[in-house]
Order: sequence, then C-alpha cells, then structure tokens
Amino acid sequence: MRSRGVHHVEVSVINYEESVQFYDKMFGWLGYSSFWTLDIEYRSTYYMTRPPFPHSYIGIQPAKSDQPIKYEDRPTGIHHIALYAKSKREVDQFYHEFLIKEQVAVTDPPEAYPHYAPGYYAVLFLDLSGIRSKSFNTK
Repeated sequence: MRSRGVHHVEVSVINYEESVQFYDKMFGWLGYSSFWTLDIEYRSTYYMTRPPFPHSYIGIQPAKSDQPIKYEDRPTGIHHIALYAKSKREVDQFYHEFLIKEQVAVTDPPEAYPHYAPGYYAVLFLDLSGIRSKSFNTK
C-alpha cells in the first residue's frame, strides 16, 4: 500500500466550545480555516490550510474526561502537533502576535534546535486541554 502522508489527526479537548474559539483564533492566525463541523455521536470541527483541495487536516472533538493532559508526564498518545511556519520570522510573529497576546501557555519560547535539523527553529505551547503543539521552520 502506498502512503500519501497523514490524512488527518483528531484530538479530544476538555471544553469543546472554548476550544473551538481557541482553535478558530489560532488556526485563523496560521492560515487554516474551519471547513467542516460534523455531528454524529459527538460534534467534531475540522481545520485545513487550503480547502477544498486535498490536504492533511486537524479535527477536534469533545473529550469524555475533564482532566487536562500533562505533557511533561509523557502520557500515552500524541506528544505534540507540529505546525509548519513559512519562516523563522513567522514563528516569532506567531509567538508575539498570537501566543503572548492571547495569553497562551508557552512551554518553550522561540529558539533554535540545531540538533533536530539545520535551521530548525520553534516555539512550543499548550492548548486549553494541555495538548502540546509547536510552530516551527527549518530554513
């Protein structure tokens, strides 16, 4: 079987409505847009950078638990979600214009990670459920 890459990732969040507001703002800043909300046994909202063209997307859905993830404990599951930035400058802008402005919990401020790859530069942060993400660039 041939792989075309990751189709989508879904994460479960503690407070769905507040999380949708957070992700709408965050993904909006990063150039993503919500392209679909699905109501089946639960509600899911999906975000993509270039709808309606085929591309990987991220979905959020309500969690059954009300306990936030503690990434530092390295629980089973996703450790972090990496969101590609166009440049180091865009990582810095995202940090100052979105993360700081919106008072998002930053676990690692912008810095170089040359041990990952030449030019690797990232900022890491937590959403309202403790799910860790990063904005990064490798140029």
